[in-house]
Amino acid sequence: MIAPQKKLSFEFFPTRTPEGRAKQIITRKQLSQYNPEFFSCTSGAGGSTKEGTMQAITDILNEGIAAAPHLPCIGETPEEIKELLNTYKDMGVRHIVALRGDIPSGVGVGMSGLRYANELVELIKNEYGDYFHIEVAAYPEYHPQSRSAEDDLNNFVRKAKAGADSAITQYFYNPDAYFRFVDDVQGRGVDIPIIPGIMPIASFSKLARFSDTCGAEIPRWLRLKLQSYADDTASIKALALDVVTEMCERLLREGAPSLHFYTLNQAGLVSTICQRLGY
Repeated sequence: MIAPQKKLSFEFFPTRTPEGRAKQIITRKQLSQYNPEFFSCTSGAGGSTKEGTMQAITDILNEGIAAAPHLPCIGETPEEIKELLNTYKDMGVRHIVALRGDIPSGVGVGMSGLRYANELVELIKNEYGDYFHIEVAAYPEYHPQSRSAEDDLNNFVRKAKAGADSAITQYFYNPDAYFRFVDDVQGRGVDIPIIPGIMPIASFSKLARFSDTCGAEIPRWLRLKLQSYADDTASIKALALDVVTEMCERLLREGAPSLHFYTLNQAGLVSTICQRLGY
């Protein structure tokens, strides 16, 4: 079986309450049975969740799992970024998800500090060499703020050639978009591993909201089918599990190096998919 030969990783977001933290610890314990390569934790642009991210990374390391903090760089000075990276290094972090990040609301175009993810990758490589494994983001269906598909591919190539070790994609439900993206960047001389980001579907309304914001496309047939179930959550869950599992099987079978799950701090659907894949 292909699946268990390939590693998994899981993403969490920081919580603001002791109850949320306790629940997240239980969720990670459930997912640790799949021998993850790492657990990552998101971080809001402008340091909006810095404390929560740091707490989650500390917890993950204490649980004996490799931790990968997201590091958004927009508006941050090189000194601020190096201070944070030194803290992570002292904690034992070896894995960084290097991102531009969302522009904080109320910040104008004249902001100081870093502006692009390739600048962050260059900084990490120049200052720390190969100490950190650097992940960057990839967009098989193209970043919603990119001027064109070509422009987005060029942005990705810049990040990769700046020294990224691998990439994690935005979630998608059309595997052909992933394979086309991989072919396109390989044609531009980039051969780093590109790991598909997988989003289980728990609620159509939430998924539609996420997708409208981040530019991930819900195939028309899937959108209409999920809409037709209305509030029938059991039917939505059953269809969604089949669709996402089948997509994961194809991705692994046709060459994806591993899978990265966007858990939304929930273990149930992710765990079911992993079990169906044979993990």
